[in-house]
Amino acid sequence: MNIAVIGSGNVGSALAQGLYKAGHTIFFGVRDAASAKAEKASGLVSNAKIASVAEACKQADVIIITTPPEAVLNLVAQMGDVSNKILIDATNSIRTRPEPYPTAFHALKALTKSDKVVKCFNSTGFENMTNPVYPNFGGIDMFCAGSDKPSKATVQQLAKDIGFGECWDFGGDDKVELLEKFALSWINLAIMQGHGRNLAFKVIKR
Repeated sequence: MNIAVIGSGNVGSALAQGLYKAGHTIFFGVRDAASAKAEKASGLVSNAKIASVAEACKQADVIIITTPPEAVLNLVAQMGDVSNKILIDATNSIRTRPEPYPTAFHALKALTKSDKVVKCFNSTGFENMTNPVYPNFGGIDMFCAGSDKPSKATVQQLAKDIGFGECWDFGGDDKVELLEKFALSWINLAIMQGHGRNLAFKVIKR
């Protein structure tokens, strides 16, 4: 599958590494291919293609947004027609948001006119995306939300391709903001309470 990762920071690079190892073709969509972040990302992911946002989106079946959430407002104009592509919002509107929208997910749905938007890869740190397998526990869990079930099923499979044990369905579009708040639980425990970033969630059932 051709996957465009928009943003070449820690989260984008981590997801790209895992998806590349699983056999997917990776395009980094960046503003400046000569930037230090873009060069670092291309070094982490062998054979990843560095391209403009427009070109990366044109080539992709799935587009993962890993930019700051407010950047989505300007990003959409660069993406071209993506109404038939799966868009994954991996951001969290914690300090800033894409006004007047509550989250990047809502902005993407409104501005791209796409129904294939899924919230995922926002509920843990990039270290856990780089290596989601914990000794004695196996793959940790990921979570996703969105109302388009076929798109969500594709995203759940991508999470498993990376190595997550399960990607739990958090619900439809109405649960996107709840999933962002759930992400705050990880941030609180790992960073604010000082337990460290090598901390993860796994759902168990009796």
